[in-house]
Amino acid sequence: MRIFWQSFIDATASAAYMQKLSDYLNGIAEPGTTVEVFGISPPDRHFGRLAEFRCAAIAIDNGLEAEKRGYDAVVLGHFQDPGLYELKSALAIPVIGAGEVSMHYAARFGRRMALVTLDDVFQTWHYEQADLYGLGGRVKHVAGMNCVPSDFSAAFAGDDEARKRMLAAFTACAEPLVRDGADVVVPAGILPGLLVGGEYGFKVLHAPVVNTAAVVLKSAEMDVRLRKLNGIEVSRGPFCSLATTEAVKDFRSFVSHGRQTPLFADDV
Repeated sequence: MRIFWQSFIDATASAAYMQKLSDYLNGIAEPGTTVEVFGISPPDRHFGRLAEFRCAAIAIDNGLEAEKRGYDAVVLGHFQDPGLYELKSALAIPVIGAGEVSMHYAARFGRRMALVTLDDVFQTWHYEQADLYGLGGRVKHVAGMNCVPSDFSAAFAGDDEARKRMLAAFTACAEPLVRDGADVVVPAGILPGLLVGGEYGFKVLHAPVVNTAAVVLKSAEMDVRLRKLNGIEVSRGPFCSLATTEAVKDFRSFVSHGRQTPLFADDV
């Protein structure tokens, strides 16, 4: 089984994280499963809807290429899941959204979920996700650590003090949410998910903390195996009808070459 994992992080600028993630995923994968992690450059660095939209377009194009090259599944390894449904409609192989599967998994371990995200700018986005996935009534708390991906670099490069510092920052962000009624804590991102993933039985007060990196990988493996077992796939009715060959061709041409016809005559 070959899994294509699309991160929204720059593979060079965050090399320590990318290597740590690749080593971790391949270390916990089932025998015979290979996970290949890919970044985006420039990454999702200007937090907001437009940056997410740009990265989503690249991720969809990369997913199309991954399917063409024989991968068995594509993981959208970015918790906000931008372009998730479009990617599902573009590919015939399983597509796994980090946010979608992590939230549904967490819902099994507690009634009220708290999401700890990188930055407060994502709060509204996560509430919208919860509504979209049918979990709006259960995601009552979202808080940002207000950090950037590079803040994790030292921890993933092996600096134990940096790891403890980031864990303390995560806990400090989550603890008020648990005291306010959250039953389970979800790191709303693979970055913080990987950070807590190395802590066995990690909790904030009484609330278990979901290892989002592991949940996403195991969901991908499960989807591939179930598809081979009984052919199940995403609904191809109005929800995610499979894109036509012509639609895929137009999309890939747009990503590769941009606008073909100028909007105004004097733009030529």
